[in-house]
Order: sequence, then C-alpha cells, then structure tokens
Amino acid sequence: MALMISVSGIRGIFGSHLTPENLVTYTAAYGTWLDGGTVVVGRDSRVTGQICEDIVCATLQSVGCDVVKVGIAPTPTVAMGVLKHKAAGGIILTASHNPAQWNALKLLNSKSEFLDADQGSEVLAIAEKGNFSYKLFDEIGSISEDDQSIQSHIEAVLALPYVDVELIRSKKFTVAVDAVNGAGSYALPNLLEALGVNVKRLYCEPTGIFPHNPEPLPAHLTEICDFIKKNDVDLGVVTDPDGDRLALVDENGRLYGEEYTQVAAFDLMLSKKPGDTATNLSSSRAADDITAKYGKTCHRAAVGEINVVKVMQQNGAVISGEGNGGVINPDLHPGRDALVGTAMILQLLAERNLKASAYRDTLPEYEMSKQKIELKDLGVDADDLLEKVKTEFADHNPNTTDGVKIDFEEGWVHFRKSNTEPIVRVYSEAATAEKAQKLAREVISVIEA
Repeated sequence: MALMISVSGIRGIFGSHLTPENLVTYTAAYGTWLDGGTVVVGRDSRVTGQICEDIVCATLQSVGCDVVKVGIAPTPTVAMGVLKHKAAGGIILTASHNPAQWNALKLLNSKSEFLDADQGSEVLAIAEKGNFSYKLFDEIGSISEDDQSIQSHIEAVLALPYVDVELIRSKKFTVAVDAVNGAGSYALPNLLEALGVNVKRLYCEPTGIFPHNPEPLPAHLTEICDFIKKNDVDLGVVTDPDGDRLALVDENGRLYGEEYTQVAAFDLMLSKKPGDTATNLSSSRAADDITAKYGKTCHRAAVGEINVVKVMQQNGAVISGEGNGGVINPDLHPGRDALVGTAMILQLLAERNLKASAYRDTLPEYEMSKQKIELKDLGVDADDLLEKVKTEFADHNPNTTDGVKIDFEEGWVHFRKSNTEPIVRVYSEAATAEKAQKLAREVISVIEA
C-alpha cells in the first residue's frame, strides 16, 4: 500500500511509506502555507505517535511556527485547542480507524476546519515544489505545552445550554466505554464522570495497542455488547482511535447502528434549537425523517467531513454529521466529536426519561447494503459508468454532487467511484437489508444491460 496523499491528510504505514522524510516534507509545506503563527499539535495513542510528534513539531519550528503540544488527545480536542489558542492551524497525528501500524497527518485551518480542496491543493503544491520557508536560528518557532486541553474540551461540552448536568447526574446512569485504547481513553470517561455517570471501562488505557479492529462497526463490537448483556448497564459508548466517531449500544447489548448516532443528536438539537441539518449523500434517510419531524430540511453534501461542514455553514444548519457515527455540533467546533455526541445522547435519555432501547425503537428503521462494481469486469471506466447511471435514471432527477444518487419512494442507491481502487462503490438503503440489496441489484442490472 503506497502513501495515501489527499487534501484530507497524508496517510501510510509508518516506516514503510510514511517515513520521517515525508513527514518533514508535508509538515514543512503546511507550515510554509501558514506563513508562521501558532499550530496546535496533538496525537492519538499509536506507538509511532511520539516519534511522529517530535518530527512534526521540530519541522514546524524550523519554518517559524510556534507549537502548542496537547499530547495524546482526541481529534476534536485538538480542534477545540485551535480555537482556544487562536491558532493559525492544527495538526493531528492519527490514522483514525486504520490499524495500529498506520499513522497520518490531518491538517486544520485557523477556523478549526479540515482543509478544503483548494487549501489542501495549495499545501500539496508547495510540497511537490519543495519551496519551504526554513528560518534562521533567531527566527525559529517556540514549543509550549497545554496539559489542560481535554479538561477545557469537557468544560465546553458541560457549558452548552442544552446539556443539563444536574438532570443527567440525577439519573445515576451506568455507561460502558470502549475507547479501543485510543485517544479517548481518558477524555470520554472523564466527561462521563463529570456528568455523574458510573463508568465501566473496557480498553481505556491509551497504549495504542488496539484489542480489536478499531473501526466501530458491528462486527468489531461483540465484546462490549456481550459485556452489557451480562451487567447492569444503561448505555454503551464506543469510539475510534482518535475519538471523533461514536457508536451506541443499548442496555440490552443491541447496537444502535452507526447511522443512528447523528440521528439521535439531530433529534435533541432540533428540540432545543430549531433549524436545518446537514449530512452526506451516503447517510441514512432517517436523518431526513427526523429533521422533517421538526418541519426543517436536511441538506446533503458530498462524502467527507469538510464537505458536510461547508454545506452546514452555507445553509445555516444548526447541526450536521455523518452516518459513520459522526456528530458535528457547530456550537463547539466544525468537526466530528464523540464527546459532545455522548453528552447529547445522555441529555436526550435523561429528559425524555427513556431507556436507550425504548428511544431507539422510536426512530425510523432502515437498513443499508454496501456493494461494489469491479470496473475491469465491465470494460468501462468509472466516469463512463456514472454517466450511464445518470442517463438511464434521468427521470428520477439524480443527484450528481458526488457520483450519482438516485432516490426512489422505497429507498435510494448511491454510486461513487473509489479514489484508490478500480471500482465503483454502490450504497443502497431500504426498509430491510434484503430490499436494499434488491434495489441495488435492480439498478445495476439496468446499467449492465
């Protein structure tokens, strides 16, 4: 697997493709693009995090940036740190849900947003040309540390006007936490304890040794589900290694499904602060349904966190997210945040006086199917295939913001080309998994004819 370079970050297996040399190259390019200023640097718990942090911080200094180190901290905590320190930007050293041998640079701008396509392209162009603004000895940047970043993040969550700390405390919830030994290992339990919750910790030591596949998908979360079935627990919360995605488990050990984290957060926010919402094109129709319940519109964006944030901002949406367990609450910062998502879910359960399972049963029920088309089998390229989908289903007014998405009364089908493989991804949704698969097959059969 080669180094994966995109506007969303620089990712690879450390020591193989992600090397000290390319860490210096892309960090120097980013610092040159910033033209100095303060950069907040944080990392997840991976074994390679410390060495990557040392290289990145020294490189930032060399191009005249002052560095504020926050150590092992969730990605949203670093994002909050950019705002706290009025920084020019931020770097998070994390490969998100990738296995432990991976690491990556994720880059934030001064608004605490991930770089958009234009900004990312500028950084990559500087890296390619190698035109770095290295400084002389009397102009290099400084290094300082902020060991209160997680606490500041927690306090900001608790200060939200729709988080009633005393009400949540009065419920005496017991919550099981699986932080996969990642960056949320201290942050998430500390938040819960501040809310008066009895915390049951599963894998909350930030060793970077992930006890199971770190992506919070159903197949990887059997242990916490079994734990809850055997113990008196009100809710289970699971996050990925960098603490921005949130999966939920009810008191019976049943997974909510990753699509329903943002749906629940939308439900709480719209009950407090009416307005539109935003999510990506591949997220569940349940997001539209819950938004429509409040007479508002759910706006759809291309897949990718920064794309959702831009659509949220353009439409003045009060909340947004992604169907991978991402809650984006602009009252804190413009990025996914498992901490604020957890507080919002507990607030919802507390004020509605519902068990987690009873609340989940109130939400619209959909199932997704995720398939792919091997382009080599068809003898066409991705763009030709997408054009054919668009033409064949023109009567359905397909959305071409990101690939081609076709909405039917009974569900939808979304075609997107992969940036890394010669395939087209096909996501579909309907009332059941079988119907979602059937819907996708019906569309595929038309374009293959």
